[in-house]
Amino acid sequence: MSDTDKLLFTPELISDAIAQLTTVHDWLRFAVTKLSQAEVYLGHGTDNPWDEAANLLTYVLHLPPLTDEKLFNTKLIHAEREAFISLLQQRIEQRIPAAYLTQQAYFADLAFYVDERVLVPRSPIAELITNKFMFQLNGKAPKQILDLCTGSGCIAIACAYAFADAEVDAVDISEDALDVAQYNIQNHDLEHRVYPILSDGYQALAGAKYDLIVTNPPYVDAEDMADLPDEYRHEPELGLASGHDGLALTRRILRDAAAHLHDDGLLICEVGNSMVQLQQDYPDVGFDWLEFAHGGLGVFAIGKAELERCQHLFKE
Repeated sequence: MSDTDKLLFTPELISDAIAQLTTVHDWLRFAVTKLSQAEVYLGHGTDNPWDEAANLLTYVLHLPPLTDEKLFNTKLIHAEREAFISLLQQRIEQRIPAAYLTQQAYFADLAFYVDERVLVPRSPIAELITNKFMFQLNGKAPKQILDLCTGSGCIAIACAYAFADAEVDAVDISEDALDVAQYNIQNHDLEHRVYPILSDGYQALAGAKYDLIVTNPPYVDAEDMADLPDEYRHEPELGLASGHDGLALTRRILRDAAAHLHDDGLLICEVGNSMVQLQQDYPDVGFDWLEFAHGGLGVFAIGKAELERCQHLFKE
């Protein structure tokens, strides 16, 4: 915590704020000012201080997202004001992402429980799922889906909603992450179609084949790991770091994916900023880099035939 952050919440200011700020709009304005002054990093579900503040405030007030301006003039009771300013202090002074403070994040318009055992869901793959991979699958509905590196289970669960007849394996190397995924699976009443599996990559999946593999693996390189904003230090390193160039796990995924895909199967994989390194390393591989209407990059699609053709290139 910097000296500047300490000055943002003096006992006098907290007392004055609780006494003088009464409405939802008052507190949102105050929070946006403080978040902006503190220059917090926004990248865990929101991209502006207003939405970040709104997420914290709706949690305290047990309200849905603030889409109705009539709510702005409603008043907070004293206990609600204290609870909100306490959360705001933690967000700023400890640099804890809002999703960990509220233990809730949204992905593909679905709510998920999250804590520091898993990454905060934020993948652009959500847009693909919402669109049922229309342009990648040509309208075909997959029956067997694998979510590799499932974390909170958000991709697996969202895929189960998108494809009502599909069964989804939700795989992760972390027992802690799978505990969170299991909680979310139960919370969405999908135990009969989404199955958490402990596995290092494909190791526990011998003989299993899928129509669709979706994966958001760790892809941060060593240089970027050293320079991450403080907010990312609250996330499990296991879910972020992937060797010196960010592609250690991605190479394994590419090398072995064909063996776990049906003949017309497809792999969708996110590599974020490591897409530059991947393109440089494998210029002859036919990666189909996907575009997003709502922002996002570094996600490719590749079919089984192309994976088999290039399999020798992905040797570690």
